[in-house]
Amino acid sequence: MLSRVADSLYWMSRYMERTDSLLRILMINHLSSQDDVQAFTWRPVLRAFTELQEEEIARIERNGRQVLQYMVLGRDNPNSVLNMVVQSRENARSVQDNLTKELWQCLNEFYHVVREPRLQHALQYEDPVTVLDSLIKQCMLYYGVADITMFRGEGLCFMNLGKYLERTIQSADILDLKFHDLSYDLDKPTDTTYWKYLLMSVSGYALYLKRYRSGFEARNVVDQVLFNIDFPRSILYSVNQLHRYFGRLRGDQNQEGYAKVDFLIGKLKSRLQYSDVQGVSRIGLHHYLTEITADIHAIGHTLNQYYFAYS
Repeated sequence: MLSRVADSLYWMSRYMERTDSLLRILMINHLSSQDDVQAFTWRPVLRAFTELQEEEIARIERNGRQVLQYMVLGRDNPNSVLNMVVQSRENARSVQDNLTKELWQCLNEFYHVVREPRLQHALQYEDPVTVLDSLIKQCMLYYGVADITMFRGEGLCFMNLGKYLERTIQSADILDLKFHDLSYDLDKPTDTTYWKYLLMSVSGYALYLKRYRSGFEARNVVDQVLFNIDFPRSILYSVNQLHRYFGRLRGDQNQEGYAKVDFLIGKLKSRLQYSDVQGVSRIGLHHYLTEITADIHAIGHTLNQYYFAYS
């Protein structure tokens, strides 16, 4: 496969994964804001997912409608849902002959949905939950169509590399964002609603109720999001999938690049496999998540260097 094609498939998938994660965070934060209208602030989300200066954040942090407009449809926000869907579609358009007709139509439809003028009106004057839910369903449709129509070749491998690399970053960022409020103290008590919304933001609430019978505890939440191999948005599950799909790219060509990327993925996988919540608590959750994120960025940089056209 041409490196240019691999690059476009990889970034198409990364942008879609980032879009899905952002929409879920916005949905859950909006629901959370309705429980505590006076005290709720969008500041943590704006700090983590935008490039706004502090004074700009202070201006809109308590205006939920304005935040949603900026995060979903802001043309001057490079991380808005609109711009990420546009980027994903542009990457797909450049390699359209490597995608199935159904997947291209799915992405193209999503592109036209986020550009409809009525969407801005709906976010401003109607129920934001309905709008965000409809956009999340577009992401789910994309994942389903990709899974059942894409042929099992190198193209799908690069798509999944982008998907799981981005998912690892997003899960780490969400955990870091939520535990910042508790000063990363895993023994600090907080109400059930707080943990419920955190788990809902990564679609992990139902699994948590089935697996952990002792109630909502910070340590159990960390265990699920970091180490639960049955949870598709856990960091360990994502890294395992990253290792799996990268392994399928092994061949006679580019052996040096393969060895370097495989070593980095294997090192991160081992770090996660041989860690537990007690060890993370001793190291410090923020420090641990920072190290994981740094390792993932190193993997992405090495992939760029050895596999993609612009490096």
